[in-house]
Amino acid sequence: MLVFHHPSSARHDPRALSPDHPDSPERITAIEAALAEVGDELERVPAPAATEEELALVHTAAHVGFIRRLSQLGGGRIDDDTAVGPASYVAALHAVGGAVAMVRALIDDPAQTGFCALRPAGHHAEPDRAMGFCLFNNVAIAAEIAVRELGVERVLIIDWDVHHGNGTAEIFRRRDDVLVAGIHQAGLFPGTGALTDTGSGDGRGFTVNIPVPAGSDEEVWVSVLEHVIVPIGLEYHPGLVLISAGYDAHRDDPLGGCGLNAGSFGQMACHVRDLAGAVGAPVGAVLEGGYAFDALAEGVAATISALAGNGEAESIAPDPIVTPRVASHFGHVWVL
Repeated sequence: MLVFHHPSSARHDPRALSPDHPDSPERITAIEAALAEVGDELERVPAPAATEEELALVHTAAHVGFIRRLSQLGGGRIDDDTAVGPASYVAALHAVGGAVAMVRALIDDPAQTGFCALRPAGHHAEPDRAMGFCLFNNVAIAAEIAVRELGVERVLIIDWDVHHGNGTAEIFRRRDDVLVAGIHQAGLFPGTGALTDTGSGDGRGFTVNIPVPAGSDEEVWVSVLEHVIVPIGLEYHPGLVLISAGYDAHRDDPLGGCGLNAGSFGQMACHVRDLAGAVGAPVGAVLEGGYAFDALAEGVAATISALAGNGEAESIAPDPIVTPRVASHFGHVWVL
C-alpha cells in the first residue's frame, strides 16, 4: 500500500482568515498519528508538486493564475467557505501531484494500491472556480492523466463524501470515458447531485448521483454501493478505480448529518476493492472531507486496511426505500 504525503498539507491553514474554519491542519496530524500505528505495512511516498501543465488539463489558465497570485500575495478569501493563505498554492500543487503520482504508480504496477493523505481536498473545484474548501480538483486531474497519457480507456470515480462532488461531476458530465458515481447526503452544500442528473450528451448515464436522506446509516450507504454502484462498475469495466474518500458522513462529523462509523468506511472500501479486483483494475483513494479528527483518522485507517487486502466485504440486504428507488432510476441504462 502506497501512502502519499507531504509536509505542505499541514501548512495550508484557512483559519488565518477564518478562525473557526473546520479544514484545519490537525486533520493531517490526526491521520499521520493513525498511520504511524499501522507501521511497516505502508510504503510512504513523498508527493511531488504538480506542474501547471497538469493543472491545465482540467482547469483554466485564469483559475490557476488566480490561485497562484492570491497565495503569493499572502492570501485572501475566495468565498465564505474557501480561503487561500501564503502556503496554500504549494500545498494544492502537492495534493494534485500526489494523486497524479499515485495513478502513475498504480498503472505501472496494478498489484499496488494507494491512498493520498493530502490536503486541500479537490472534489468541489470546477474548471474555473475554487469552492467548498477545494482549490484544484485532485482526483479529476489524476483521472485525466490516466486517460490522456497512460492509456486507460475508462476510469471509475466513486465519491463517498457526505457532500456532492460537484466539481468532478461537472468536469466529466459530457464524457463516457470517466464514470463518476457518488453517494452524498441530500440537501447539503453545494446543493447539486440530484438523482435525475445523469450527465449530458455523450456522458448521459455516466454520472450516477445517489442522494441519501439525513440520518442515513451503514445500511443505506453500503446497500446503494453494493447493489447499485458495484453492478454499474462491473458492467462499465474500468481500467482504473479511484475513490474520492470523504469521512464527513461519520456520525460524529460536525458538517454532516449521517450515521456511519469507521467500520462503515472499511466495508465500503472492501466492496470497492473487490469490484476493482473483479475487473482487473488498480484502485487508489484521494482524501476529501472529514472534520472530526478521531473519526477521520479511524476512517482513513479502515480504508487503507481494506484496500491493502484486509477484511471481507459483507453483503447487506438492499435498503427497502432508497436502494430500490435508485436502482429503478438507473435500470434503463445499466443492468441492476
